This record gives sequence, structure tokens and C-alpha cells, in this order.
Amino acid sequence: MKLGFIGLGVMGRPMALHLLKAGHALSVYARRAEAAQPLVDAGAATCASPAEVAAYSEVVFTMVTTGADVETVALGEGGILHGAKPGTVLVDMGTIPPGTARRIAAALAAKGIEAIDAPVSGGEVGAQNATLAIMAGGKPEVLERVRPLLEKLGKTIVHIGPSGAGQVAKACNQMIMVACIEAAAEAMLLAQRAGADPEKVRQALAGGSAGSRVLEVFGARMTARDFRAGVEARLHHKDFGILLDEAVALGAPLPIAAQVWQQLNALMALGWGREDTSSLLRVLEGESRPST
Repeated sequence: MKLGFIGLGVMGRPMALHLLKAGHALSVYARRAEAAQPLVDAGAATCASPAEVAAYSEVVFTMVTTGADVETVALGEGGILHGAKPGTVLVDMGTIPPGTARRIAAALAAKGIEAIDAPVSGGEVGAQNATLAIMAGGKPEVLERVRPLLEKLGKTIVHIGPSGAGQVAKACNQMIMVACIEAAAEAMLLAQRAGADPEKVRQALAGGSAGSRVLEVFGARMTARDFRAGVEARLHHKDFGILLDEAVALGAPLPIAAQVWQQLNALMALGWGREDTSSLLRVLEGESRPST
């Protein structure tokens, strides 16, 4: 197929490479030429705008950071809307507000362009290994058209419901995952303060009912004191802003998520937004340090 990809960062670059290696013709757009270079080296064509990408593509993938970014790429001047032919499909794989996903889908539908919101879970490793979990919102028949492409990117693809539903599922995913990171941080702090070896405690917990992927990955970063970004904390902070805005709009009480949001706010205020979310441990260590 003729495909387009916009957003060639840590996640988007390996995802685009998987599609290219599967034999599809790929056109790409990136604001920074160096971001597109690995794709160009692998055989992709570069375009001057999202509209130009869309003009060459049957399906356009986007993997950009915020809802405003997606709206600009999809609907703004030089955006996908202005280059795509009727029947073209936009597959947005970033994490944005559900309402934004619905608004973009409606604007594209008015021009005969289809949209699937398909946010992912699995991080950089999942993108590199094509093992992402993909949560899709949109028309089921449109999802089936692009499913063979999504199968090149992930191992689990679930149709959640209409436009925006994929983003609702992603908000739920982030809420559970980051709350677990905070719980792991609190456990490691308690072990540390009690004089137990946090790494041995982590190993013991991993073999029992507290065992989880979060404890395995983020807990290990905490005990190793390795806070280099696997996932930049600023992205989880952004995601929590999305889910709490949604909760306010729906009148849904989320007391644990609200507490985790405050810890993420503290992390950002301490300047650790571009470090790993396991830095929530350092936030606790600062909060619990005895006053002098």
C-alpha cells in the first residue's frame, strides 16, 4: 500500500520502519530533517507538509505528542485534510483527549476522510519489537481495512468503540500504570527506611501477588538508581492531565489518580520531566526527608 507517517520520534521512527520493511511504499514528514533521515536511508520518500504526505497515501499514520499537535497536522494549514482524497484513512497512534479525537474525526468525515484513534501501550521497547497493545476507536469496517498494517506494529489490537473510545481506553491504561509506579515507589521507600535491601524486597515481591511489569521495569530502575528516561515523565504528566480533565467533565471521582497527579506535578516542579517516571521515588524521598 501507499502509506504516510508523520511523527518520527522515539516511538514513531521504529513503527514507520516496520511498515517500510513490510514492503509498503512510505512517505514521511518531520519538522526536523534529521528525524526523517533513518527512514530516508531505508527507502522512504520525504514530503514538505502533511498535506503532501496525504496526497501520496491511502493510509496516513500520525504519532505526535499533544492533541493540539494532531489537530494542526490533520486540520491546519498544509494539513492532511488539504491533501487527502476521499477514502483516505488517518490512523492517529498518539495519546490525546477523547474529545479532540472525536472532533478531528468529524472534520475529516465531512470531506470523506476516515479516522481511527489507535493509541498504544508498550513504550519504546514495544515500538521497536512490534509488540504494542493497540486500542482502537472508530468504525469497525475501517479498522478492518487497516488491521493488517496495525498487525505489523503490535501484538494486541482491540476495537473499543466509536471515535474517541481508543483514547478513553488509553487514559484508563495510563491511570492504572502510573498509579502502580507510585505504589512501587512507596514500597521501595518503605523498604529503604526500614533498613531492608530494596532490590531484594523487589525480587521477593516479583514472585508473589504484587508481581507486575511495573515492578519489574520501573521498580528495577528505582533500586538501581537509574533514572534515565525509558519513558519521559513529562508524557505521563500530560496523559494524567487528559484523564483528569475527562473525569471532571464526566463527574467521575478518581481519588487515587488525583493523588498520583499531585506527585507528578511535584516531579515536574523538581525539573525531572525528561527523566524516567521512576523518579517518583525521588519525589517521595524529598518529601519524607526529616526537617533540620
